[in-house]
Amino acid sequence: MRILLITKVFPNAMNPGQAPFNRRQFAALSRYCDIDVFATIPWFPGASRFSKWSIADNAPREEVIEGLPVRHPRFLYLPKVAPYLNGPLYAASMLFELARHHPAPDVIVGSFAYPDGFAAVCLAELLGVPAVVKVHGSDIDVLSQQPAVRPALEWGLRRATRVVAVSKQLAEGVHALGVPRDRIDVVMNGVDRAMFRPRDRGEARAALGRAADRRTLLYVGHLLRDKGALDAIAAFERVAAAHPDIDLVLVGSGADEQACRAAAERLGSRVLLTGRLPHDQVARWVAACDALVLPSHHEGTPNVVIESIASGRRVVATRVGGIPDVLSSPELGELVSPGDLRALSQAMVRAAYAPYDPERIAAISGCKGWDESARAFYNAILAARGERPLPAIVEKRPVLQLDGQPPPSTRWAPPPASRRFPEVAVSQA
Repeated sequence: MRILLITKVFPNAMNPGQAPFNRRQFAALSRYCDIDVFATIPWFPGASRFSKWSIADNAPREEVIEGLPVRHPRFLYLPKVAPYLNGPLYAASMLFELARHHPAPDVIVGSFAYPDGFAAVCLAELLGVPAVVKVHGSDIDVLSQQPAVRPALEWGLRRATRVVAVSKQLAEGVHALGVPRDRIDVVMNGVDRAMFRPRDRGEARAALGRAADRRTLLYVGHLLRDKGALDAIAAFERVAAAHPDIDLVLVGSGADEQACRAAAERLGSRVLLTGRLPHDQVARWVAACDALVLPSHHEGTPNVVIESIASGRRVVATRVGGIPDVLSSPELGELVSPGDLRALSQAMVRAAYAPYDPERIAAISGCKGWDESARAFYNAILAARGERPLPAIVEKRPVLQLDGQPPPSTRWAPPPASRRFPEVAVSQA
């Protein structure tokens, strides 16, 4: 099976840290089928004169990312002028790209409801193949509230063969937009369990040059008001004087970074902004912290929450999007209402001092790896084609010899990454 993935939510050489969740999931998905990625970049006349758009426009036309062949086609975009035209313009741009360079796919997947999912549905209908739309969060929670966009967004979702949501809450949002529940699949994001696992907090702090006796609250993500970065600083400011042994660290960058730095200056060395970091360094900061803080105003299912509890670190977050699905037990963390700085500050203090067993947090988190997430995604694609899902993986339990080791003939290892699973056809009768 050949799948074409269309999304603007994907990394490129100029922004390698963007959307690691899509990069990881799509790379794992390529173990089951052949994948081509159109990681699109918006373009409009004069875009190079604006720093926000010029950086991405310098991305190469083609590159290989985690073994995936990735093209970066430009699509005509009219920012803030006529948002209802962005879907049709996106689809027209991708049709031109597909006609020039690409073999016909068996399924087209649009990752983000609008304009990506809308374009995927348009192309799929022209080619006579199924369309799958993956929704992330703001594409449903925010864009659906915009009158200029909502009709096109609804059209695309309703005509998609299947819709994949990253949380139950998003699935309900998709259903509210007119998609029958039997065409919606919930596929949670995965986590790199080799990188995000319980580690010694003291060793991680020493590696980062942090004092062992300081308590650390950690924010990881884009430095945006909607992500709650400024709320995290404001809530910390309320309790900093009364708790001089707690520090706040913010990892990431974004449009509101200067506002965050200005707010952090009032607290001196108690607040550290590291800027954007590679994934392995993020994992080290997660290992070093006492708890993660993510006071978002709206979300899908943020991977940093999954990564934190997989690392055995508790979380303070807002009761939005798919976060309650992940923090399903009070042992895993505490939920507050978005924008409630009083409740947030109190929860941050409790999280800084509460004793807990990291190994138990990781054990009860139920976090799945990226291969399991990709397998569920692939099953949704198979359903779009009217095919049977892959059989469930059953871990073999070989009989142990007296020395406690399985005999060589019964030792089991997972299949190699290059293995292709067969397509299983079913009758349409």
